Amino acid sequence: MSTAVSPLAPPDVPEMPVIAGVRLATAAAGIRYKGRTDVLLALMDKGTTVAGVFTKSKCPSAPVEWCRAKLKGGSARALVVNSGNANAFTGKTGKASTALTAQIASKAVGCSTSDVFLASTGVIGEPLDATKFDGVLAQLAETATPDLWMDAAKAIMTTDTFPKVATATVKLGKAKVTINGMAKGAGMIMPDMATMLSFIFTDAPLSAGVLQSLLKAGVEDTFNALTIDGDTSTSDTLLAFATGAAAANGAPKISRASDPRLKAFTKAFQQILADLSEQVARDGEGARKLVEVVVEGATTKPSARKIAMSIANSPLVKTAIAGEDANWGRVVMAVGKAGEPANRDKLSISFNGIRVARSGARDPSYNEKEVSEAMKAPKIQIKVALGLGKAKDRVLTCDLTKEYVAINGDYRS
Repeated sequence: MSTAVSPLAPPDVPEMPVIAGVRLATAAAGIRYKGRTDVLLALMDKGTTVAGVFTKSKCPSAPVEWCRAKLKGGSARALVVNSGNANAFTGKTGKASTALTAQIASKAVGCSTSDVFLASTGVIGEPLDATKFDGVLAQLAETATPDLWMDAAKAIMTTDTFPKVATATVKLGKAKVTINGMAKGAGMIMPDMATMLSFIFTDAPLSAGVLQSLLKAGVEDTFNALTIDGDTSTSDTLLAFATGAAAANGAPKISRASDPRLKAFTKAFQQILADLSEQVARDGEGARKLVEVVVEGATTKPSARKIAMSIANSPLVKTAIAGEDANWGRVVMAVGKAGEPANRDKLSISFNGIRVARSGARDPSYNEKEVSEAMKAPKIQIKVALGLGKAKDRVLTCDLTKEYVAINGDYRS
């Protein structure tokens, strides 16, 4: 965890309200870091439903496999998250660690191990000593309170420079319901489901199936449209929990994803995911620029997404942004290598609203001084118009600086 906060960190941090049916506690278990919290325990009341999406990596962590297996039950009572050790590529030892952690948690909470969900983040390939949770989780279960959202977000950080939280209050029927979310992630990020770790909580009375539908649809244009460095983690986990406590205040129980009463909630839910995913982009390791890549005029949306990702993941494009250089030649390169329909002579490229190239050549009105000044902004938009169709898409990323190399070169040191 860095001591220097990213210059792209949001200026305002929301006050996180209480979610009825959720209590939180954190501790320092000495997993890897010294002198900082590294374990989060979230307790949920009986009746809480759960949904999740996970990494599509063929080398998933032991906690990811644990959660996938338990998700079928659709209910949750506890979430245990540790930072400092990903418990990934740890073989039979990793599976034993997840089982032991769940046993310790279930005893502390008074629930079945099938209602315990786990997530780990940190170094890959090092065994996780689950005995360090013994005693710690029992103490956390006794001291957990509903208002420790910022402490919880800090406990799951690794190379993050600031805790990432978001909240929304919306009507469901005639009752107010609340959605709180937290996330961690700064490197090894090009999700194919979510981010490294993210957790959403609500008091809305939603079935597990409804929650799963909201989550699967919600990540597509948020966390799945995000890349820091093009590397998908072994540990990517996004879990959502619905306590249903708002039913006591008149919120209707929702059992169908098509229920029209979900409209406002769905919008707020997606906004939470969008907010958190942008915060991850803002905290990319060593980042100094938030970058939005927009591709329009594509033949299909999937084609636009692939081209946008090609641009966003190009080290040459990202280093040019870091150097405040509107190098459209590198953007052309990234478009061309994507393997999607494109016509060089129809391409137009803009940086922060200033068109630098059109019809396959430099724009006649190009002004180096004007563009150079625009590239000094903390947020850069690269827009590519393909001129082939009506489909468009956008992804978020950041620049690539020397600090990224320093952070990852020293990661295990």
